Amino acid sequence: MSKKLKLLVVDDEVENLDLLYRTFRREFQVIKADSPLDALEILDGEAEVAVIISDQSMPEMSGVELFGKTTDRFPDTIRILLTGYTEDSLDEGAEAIEGARIFKCITKPFDTEELKAVVQQGVEVYQTARANN
Repeated sequence: MSKKLKLLVVDDEVENLDLLYRTFRREFQVIKADSPLDALEILDGEAEVAVIISDQSMPEMSGVELFGKTTDRFPDTIRILLTGYTEDSLDEGAEAIEGARIFKCITKPFDTEELKAVVQQGVEVYQTARANN
């Protein structure tokens, strides 16, 4: 049996964390963080994370800001942003969004099957990138 890839889910709302955990626990080793600072602390102890799913609107920093802090250390990690806004109306500037290397923005409320499909696409991109490095 192959080792499960790690998926980090970041949201300040416990219900959303629990939903994401239940959605992905069979396919991934799911790590939950209830704040961006908690997520950064968790990432300090991880050698590798395949996918990070983060909410955009959180008290300490936005999902885009969190992703921007992870790109150097985890260049191959897939970043999926959950947002209540359309991509065009995100508070962040285009430069910040591009620097965060976001794989996909998903508008909330999201369809779990659609999110699973996006994560699967992301995992394929991640595995290809890892194989090439």
